[in-house]
Amino acid sequence: MAGKFDLKKSPSGKFMFNLKAGNGQIILTSELYESKAAAENGIESVKKNAADDSRYERKTSKANEPYFTLKAGNGQVIGKSEMYSGATAMENGITSVKTNGPTAEVVDNT
Repeated sequence: MAGKFDLKKSPSGKFMFNLKAGNGQIILTSELYESKAAAENGIESVKKNAADDSRYERKTSKANEPYFTLKAGNGQVIGKSEMYSGATAMENGITSVKTNGPTAEVVDNT
């Protein structure tokens, strides 16, 4: 099963997306966008940047949980992962974004 971008409207009226792996697990969550078009541009940016390892910033939360962000060429964060149990799980998440991001279909739930 292929990955997909789940595009939706938040309760506040803004737009966001989740990139889901083939198993339905969320592997990347976007920021909130003012317009649907801006969220769609964010999806295109994920597709363009997902395969480039230098676009990933590996981080650790205050609770010492690893996570990552995906950045565009201009340095702006496009999306953030969930918190992981360890570094290996985080690297698997990055691999999943690299695999699913470039070709994932967009499902419009707005």
